[in-house]
Amino acid sequence: MAEKNNAEKPVLSDPITLRVPQDILDDIEKIAETADRSRSWVIVRALKYYLMAEGNDVLQIRKGEEQIERGETVDAEEFLAELLGETKSDAA
Repeated sequence: MAEKNNAEKPVLSDPITLRVPQDILDDIEKIAETADRSRSWVIVRALKYYLMAEGNDVLQIRKGEEQIERGETVDAEEFLAELLGETKSDAA
């Protein structure tokens, strides 16, 4: 009996069509060939790195904008006073 792999495989989406500049596709294909991986693997890995870095920044900005729209804000002076451990009587 074959051993079961306990690592869960990711749920895949339907295939998508993507146009990229030829020079980028050439690099993707070279990397895939060198790493003995598929072009899809290389592209997904590149997207994951983007989402962890710049993409995450964009998502955090969006989250902040949504919080502002819902009125989830804090007065800057109150926040700084709390951050510095000041009480209202300490403030000038």
